[in-house]
Order: sequence, then C-alpha cells, then structure tokens
Amino acid sequence: MEGKKVGDTSVVMAQMMNPQDANPAGNVHGGVIMKLIDTAAGSVAVRHGRCNAVTASIDRLDFHNPVFVGDFVTLRASLNFVGRSSMEVGIRVESENLLTGERRHTVSAYMTFVALDQAGRPVILPSLILETEDEKRRNREAIARRTARRVEKTREKACQLDKNNCQL
Repeated sequence: MEGKKVGDTSVVMAQMMNPQDANPAGNVHGGVIMKLIDTAAGSVAVRHGRCNAVTASIDRLDFHNPVFVGDFVTLRASLNFVGRSSMEVGIRVESENLLTGERRHTVSAYMTFVALDQAGRPVILPSLILETEDEKRRNREAIARRTARRVEKTREKACQLDKNNCQL
C-alpha cells in the first residue's frame, strides 16, 4: 500500500454564517461550528483511507473567538498522524468579517477517526508521508497526544478495577 502526502488529503471548506446558525444575539452556536469541523475532518479521513471513517474522539476543541451572523468561516483540516487504522486530523477555523476584513482565529481542534470496511471492522491505512518541517512537528505533537490518551485510558481501566486505589 502506497503512502499519501499530507497535502493529498487536506481539505479547505468555507461557509457564510446565517441567522439560522445563531442565537437571538447573533452569536453562532458552537454546535454549528462543531458540525462543520466534524465534516471537514471526516472528509480528510475518508480521503486518506478511501473508506468509511468514523469519529472516535475529540482530543481538544478550543473556542478562541466568537463567530457572528454574516461572518465567513474557513476551515482547514489536515492529517497530523496515521496509525494502523486510526488517524488524527487537526482543524483550524477562522472567521472573517467580510465588511471590515477582520479575521479571527476562532477554533482549533484535534479529532481521531477510525477507518472501517463495509462490515464495520477497522482497516489498515496507507502511511502518511511527511514532507515539511511543520508536518513533522505536527506529527510529533500528535504522537505525544496519542501517548497521553493511552496513558489516561490505562489509568481509567486501573481505576475501574481498583476503586480504592484510584488516581484520576
């Protein structure tokens, strides 16, 4: 199986925010942005594996600035890490006031997806070809997050087995 470059599967998605996306004060609901993030990240995952991919986890999702009705939202999503059947996608969301030109970093997120065959079983993914220093840095950071998730999962299992000696 041939590996794929980060740029081969990256996605840029953009959408104007409308009144149905917001509360009465004109602030776009976080859930609307989260759905767009899941769509962009899922597209990256499917592009890489050329198979179904499901959201396994959201490692981080940090809102930095609000989004308002009338803002033009741009999502950039790309792979940071590919394992055997799972992959981490990083997503950056920016919002732009088209009248003033002001751009704001709105959200950053890291999501893990699992590639599945038609029977719903995990499939082996193509490797990820890292070309730039930025891609290599993001890959190292993704590996660190993956390691931290695994340590936390081990702690949770230990806590379930021994509730008297639980340290979460």
